[in-house]
Amino acid sequence: MTWLPEGFDHPLHVPLTVGHHLRPIAESDTALDHPAVMGSRERLWSFYGETWGWPPATMTFEQDRVDLARHADEMVRHESFNYALFDTAETALLGCVYIDPVEDEACVAEVSWWVVDEQVGSAVEKALDVFVPSWLADRWPFERVVYSGPQTGLTG
Repeated sequence: MTWLPEGFDHPLHVPLTVGHHLRPIAESDTALDHPAVMGSRERLWSFYGETWGWPPATMTFEQDRVDLARHADEMVRHESFNYALFDTAETALLGCVYIDPVEDEACVAEVSWWVVDEQVGSAVEKALDVFVPSWLADRWPFERVVYSGPQTGLTG
């Protein structure tokens, strides 16, 4: 079984209606990612801590850098995808979207996303909540999407 069809090209820049955009996260994003994650750590732990053990309370800049390098490598190999949500100028990382395979199920993805605490309830979060399911349906080749994390109640 394969997760994605041969020759599938994942998007490299995805504009949102609110002037922000998604793009694959990179190791070089650590300076923006680390404060975003650690500034929202308690809320993120409530979504991901039990399953992923992330983000740890004492995550260092270097640990985050290594984690982002791993995510970037996984995207190159199409094993999983981590898209960062940026403002237009990429001066702030405002959240992430995770797209992972569901074990033993071809063409099925488990998807979750979050925004930093300051964006909870904002137009940016609302735009992301509306955008991600339609983007997955329109651009990605999944037969089914399972939502986890903050989006547990969504169906795909």
